Amino acid sequence: MKLTAVTHGNTNARSSIAIRAPKREDGAAVWQLISDTTSLDDNSMYCNLLQCSHFAATCALAEMDGEVVGWVSGYIPPEHPDTYFVWQVCVAEKARGKGLAKRLINAVLARKVCAEVTQVQSTITKDNKPSWALFGSIADTLDAELARKPHFKREDHFAGLHDTEFLVTIGPFEREALPVRSAA
Repeated sequence: MKLTAVTHGNTNARSSIAIRAPKREDGAAVWQLISDTTSLDDNSMYCNLLQCSHFAATCALAEMDGEVVGWVSGYIPPEHPDTYFVWQVCVAEKARGKGLAKRLINAVLARKVCAEVTQVQSTITKDNKPSWALFGSIADTLDAELARKPHFKREDHFAGLHDTEFLVTIGPFEREALPVRSAA
């Protein structure tokens, strides 16, 4: 597995962020990162362990000084091998403002497992401004359309307990538009 180090501004060790595929030993740290981020829906630790093992090829984490500071979970739906579905993106407070969420998604899209992917999907609540900005930026980078439509509705699917999630679709895009083109 190739590690990609990214330096932001200065060259001290605190500024180096490595992005890599997770391994199952990372599950608890991923769970803690998500738990510490109050704006995200919690998953069970078991869910994060499965993501870090069964779905490791389509997930990525970012480390700074050995600490997990970023996470993206996603998968390629079996019925849609041209689609990468982003389940959850999380960046620790100390690593925000560096474009890390976008780089995590781009790192997964560059992997061989995503060689057939020409669109990105996710679901986002109407009021989640950071996620709308992230996926708008990804669409701009890929020079692709961004479409949205209600997907999981508050009353129909969430029994009134959660805001409607809008399905966001970016694409189709040309693979040449990816900022990073080849990774393990």
